Amino acid sequence: MSTEQKKEDTEELIKKTAMQLFFGEGHFKATTQEIADAAGVNRTSINYYFRSRDNLFKVVFEEAIEQMHQNHNAILLSELPFKDKLSRWLDGELASALKYPFLEIYIVTQLSSDKCAHMKDEEHVESITKVLEKELKIEIEKGSIKPISTIQFMLNIASLVSFPTCMRPLLQESFKLSDSDFEQILKERKQVILDTIFIN
Repeated sequence: MSTEQKKEDTEELIKKTAMQLFFGEGHFKATTQEIADAAGVNRTSINYYFRSRDNLFKVVFEEAIEQMHQNHNAILLSELPFKDKLSRWLDGELASALKYPFLEIYIVTQLSSDKCAHMKDEEHVESITKVLEKELKIEIEKGSIKPISTIQFMLNIASLVSFPTCMRPLLQESFKLSDSDFEQILKERKQVILDTIFIN
């Protein structure tokens, strides 16, 4: 393995480890040493590749958002039938919620701050909205979805997917749910959402 390849592998390992600690375990304040220990690297490696713990956090968060946008575009702007498209999108969102349960919580808490300025991608939202508006109209005319505005449809979908994740601590405490119980609920969520949206 070349030195350059080894550097890339180490950098990627650090990012994946940080992602797991920050958004998989909710350890937002994980120190440089804790990240290094979890990744099995020297603490100076993190400073070498990312300069600081805060910059590492920024990098992994921005990459997570960019990946989210790419996934949304790949599915929602595809030529798949509307229900298949929505089904695949739900697969991705719910899989992400299971793998990184604290990512959604962090996004919600930061939306009003400059830290999430890069999330306010008007071009991304506009392109998705245009496609949904056109395809939603067709589904309504077919009678497979009850009449609803595009914005209300998008709000419904976002709420049905995000609410359980954002409210996970309260829901688990209120309903006495173990982690495995809650994960099972999320796995069942896709079909519940599809049955809620589609008439047939």
